[in-house]
Amino acid sequence: MAVLWSWLYVIPLIILSTAFFGVVSFLISLFDRTPPRQLRVARVWARSLLRIVGVKVTVEGLDRIQPGGNYVFVSNHVSYMDIPVILGNIPEEFLFLAKAALFKIPFLGTHLKTAGHVLVPLDDPRSSIRTLQHTAALLHDGRSTLVFPEGGRSESGVLREFKDGAAFLAIRAQIPLVPMAMLGMRSILKMHTLTFHRGHVTLRIGEPISTAGMTTHQRAELTANVREKIVEMLR
Repeated sequence: MAVLWSWLYVIPLIILSTAFFGVVSFLISLFDRTPPRQLRVARVWARSLLRIVGVKVTVEGLDRIQPGGNYVFVSNHVSYMDIPVILGNIPEEFLFLAKAALFKIPFLGTHLKTAGHVLVPLDDPRSSIRTLQHTAALLHDGRSTLVFPEGGRSESGVLREFKDGAAFLAIRAQIPLVPMAMLGMRSILKMHTLTFHRGHVTLRIGEPISTAGMTTHQRAELTANVREKIVEMLR
């Protein structure tokens, strides 16, 4: 039943919503490319996907985030629905780091380009470092970014080891690193499947971790710290 519901209802509506808001984003970019305007479009798109699928989200710890602050948000990653959950429920101005494949998706890729999000060349370590340095310089005036430090989705749902790019970003920008944990995502959409399920998701936001005075030589220590915080929240 869930498979039939997904293919006859959910997937067509997700495609239509993505196409519609991709076109809206493009049209707006012809007159206004400012990040806040593009982000509002993306936020409505994210919430539309949650409504289509039937995902109810409970957010815990939102009061730990200062409105208009600068943060590097770090979260576990198990589903394609992770970004809609975060984007639709955290009222911050996000600058996304995305792999090249996402920029090639029709409509979504167009939005990523027009909104000024950053392409990360994963196959070139030196270019990746330069990209992180460039992104760190952009994280000011209320701009934050979201990083999935596992480097991809976890098929089993078990938290994998973290890469240190998020810690590098936060230290270079001298802004707090915020641990987050999403619970219940695998019951909504498992990896390697397009079968969606209605359900409830909890998004937990941890206490921001200060990076004031830290150097990039301490990024491994900071990475281990934020991973442990997320492990605790997932329990």
